[in-house]
Amino acid sequence: MKTAIKKTAAVKSKTSTAGKSAASKASVKAKPSAADGLRELFVDSLKDIYWAEKALVKALPKMAKNATSENLINAINEHLAVTQEQVARLEEVFKSVGEKAAAKKCDAMEGLIKEGESIMEETQPGPVRDAGIIAASQKIEHYEIATYGTLAAFATTLGEDDAVLLLEKTLSEEKQADVTLTEAAYNTINFDADNEDQK
Repeated sequence: MKTAIKKTAAVKSKTSTAGKSAASKASVKAKPSAADGLRELFVDSLKDIYWAEKALVKALPKMAKNATSENLINAINEHLAVTQEQVARLEEVFKSVGEKAAAKKCDAMEGLIKEGESIMEETQPGPVRDAGIIAASQKIEHYEIATYGTLAAFATTLGEDDAVLLLEKTLSEEKQADVTLTEAAYNTINFDADNEDQK
């Protein structure tokens, strides 16, 4: 009986040590420049989305050029104009919180744009590529919706009322862009793409 208890204790000890070892391997060491307060995280996140929006301004014309549906081309071009306004609005947000507008590379947006380019390379021009462009665009919209929602929440917590209004305006625009893309997909494009499969 005592042997069994000792074995159980030894197993528990090993499991506990293994758990601690895995936890220490999983912990991420912060960079020296890492944010240590909500305001710093907020400003850092603003720099991230500022880079993302500027990158999107460059990527959207390529998507429009590769689309064939007039509705989709118009939706992309309209969103390009809106995105340019959003870049200017972000500059207002920086100003409202007493920070200089600065961009910091956004790995997420870079990846989403690259994925959109891959989709275009892997599809033939026409309805199938259009459906792929919509899919890539909606992933971008969903990322932006999540980001602006979080930024607005941070600004609310920090008492930055002017920033909240500006960020919520952009959040509303991103949600509308997502709806527009969904309508374009379900009105014709996805069905046209499906018909290509039937041929």
